[in-house]
Amino acid sequence: MPSAPTASVNTPPPVASMRTVLRLAQGEQRRFVLAACAMFMSAAFLYLVPLVPQAIFDIVVNDDQNASAFSRATIDWLGGAVVVRAELWRAALIMCALALFAGLGVHLKSRLAMGAAERIARKTRDRMYDHVQRLPVATLDRIPSGDLIQRCSSDIETTRNFFGNQAPEILRSVLMLLIPLPIMAMLDWRMAIASIVCVPVMLAFTAVQFRRMGPSFGTKETTEASMTANVTENLTGIRTVRAFGRGDFERARFEKSSGAFRDADARLYRLFANFWSASDLLCFAQQVIVVGLGASFLAQGSLELGAYFYFLTVVTMFIWPVRMLGRMVVESGKALAAIARLDEILREPLERDLDPTSALARPCASDARGLHVVFSNVCFAYPGGAKVLEDISFEIPSGKTLALVGPSGAGKSTIVQLLLRFMEPSSGSITVDGESLVNIPRASIRKHAGVVLQQPFLYSKQLKANLLAGVRAASAHDDALEAATNTACIHETILGFPEGYATVVGEKGMTLSGGQRQRVALARALVSSPRLLVLDDALSAVDMHTEVSILTALREQEARPTRIIIAHRLSAVVDADLILVIDGGRILQRGTHTALTQEPGLYRTLWQIQTEVDVVEAESEVAS
Repeated sequence: MPSAPTASVNTPPPVASMRTVLRLAQGEQRRFVLAACAMFMSAAFLYLVPLVPQAIFDIVVNDDQNASAFSRATIDWLGGAVVVRAELWRAALIMCALALFAGLGVHLKSRLAMGAAERIARKTRDRMYDHVQRLPVATLDRIPSGDLIQRCSSDIETTRNFFGNQAPEILRSVLMLLIPLPIMAMLDWRMAIASIVCVPVMLAFTAVQFRRMGPSFGTKETTEASMTANVTENLTGIRTVRAFGRGDFERARFEKSSGAFRDADARLYRLFANFWSASDLLCFAQQVIVVGLGASFLAQGSLELGAYFYFLTVVTMFIWPVRMLGRMVVESGKALAAIARLDEILREPLERDLDPTSALARPCASDARGLHVVFSNVCFAYPGGAKVLEDISFEIPSGKTLALVGPSGAGKSTIVQLLLRFMEPSSGSITVDGESLVNIPRASIRKHAGVVLQQPFLYSKQLKANLLAGVRAASAHDDALEAATNTACIHETILGFPEGYATVVGEKGMTLSGGQRQRVALARALVSSPRLLVLDDALSAVDMHTEVSILTALREQEARPTRIIIAHRLSAVVDADLILVIDGGRILQRGTHTALTQEPGLYRTLWQIQTEVDVVEAESEVAS
């Protein structure tokens, strides 16, 4: 199958981004609204704090007759100028109470927003994992596993940070700018304008930087995913790397992907350096304007001391959050890139399937019979590729054995993948027990199939847990487990381990030999009593004597499933009811072993070669 790496994901259009954000936040809107209310409360109380000393400066200290009505009302509420002058602790107590309420609002905001963000992250993580589990095999073959790991971990963490920190901080910065505007305008409209003169410039500069940084965030995420995929692939194949002495090559390959990630990160930090330096300059310029102009008005007598104090305090309070607004908006570009990468996977179409409990699951109802399988003129080709199978037709009666032989790449395994609905045929039809395969749920056909691959996968768990991995029931009878391991000729081997069935195998079963892994995988398939047993070169790593014992035990089973055996060693297929010789995606020969050895063709040639090799090996064993 053609494989292509995933494309670089840039920041999506704003409208599409908001749709995705709202979709991820579904169910948490109420908490975010409450968090916004808490932020409004916090900002409002925070800006009330400097109004108290402003009123004291104008009325209690200077006794300014031109003080605003609001300042006079504040002093009257505190008990009057005489009382406040004698008991300043009252004003300090009020300021502390206002600051306490502002802090309470920040606490509520953090608790509500972070709680909602954690729930969103968990739901997204669970949804991503469930989605990946149900993606078509062709999609999983196309996307590197390291890239999927990156999306399911780092990208979700970035999304969590966006909902818990960046989005609330953006709203808080906006509130910190908007809430004091009416108060400043009431105190002095000239100073109010002077206090925000640099804000539009800062916001415009932020927007420009955001547009420049958006693609860079996408590039960084893509290069990081590529580096993760490189590490995952290397660790998975570490034995092959060392066996072929490819350590230096792999180090050079990792250095290249690590360098690409470093370059992408360095470009972002260069852009950040420009942004921080310019935004700091604008912030200081805004403060200089307020200090200088306010001092001028104060010297002219057109500005009260309390109002001047308020403007100095408030500008410092909102100019840095506005500067942080720029930071949060810019860094939200990273979150939007991560959300786009998550959305890209979530939009991948799933395997279209039927309800596994529907009536169409009837052909796979649980019983002791094997499946009756018919292929009629089946063709298959990968999208944009050459045909892999062409005009494949055969019939396997219930309980019979079909053998597929031929050179590597002939299309043998593809036939099995079509039967298990990992892929769909380009043309032709497949029926199971008289029902078209397209009408049988994938879960149903796979439920009744036991598949043993040439390179079986084992979990890093106890042997017993691996053997019961395919059992749907909560537990399996020990007798059934022992019968399966005896048939697979692995029972005595397991008992020879120090911990027996409780032995923990390494990752992917690497602490077992190749033959042991194949026999454990065979026993795992047999424990579930499948109606269809597929052996895809599953005995290639066992010796001939063990192979004969296993095949004999399989033939003597009381409840015989339908069997499909793919083998390169023809001794494994001599007793098959039907043998198909496949090459180039076509069936060249068909018949029993006896019939095929009596007619010229590829099968007889292969049989003669293997017979001669077996004779030589037998003579070598006798001589030794």
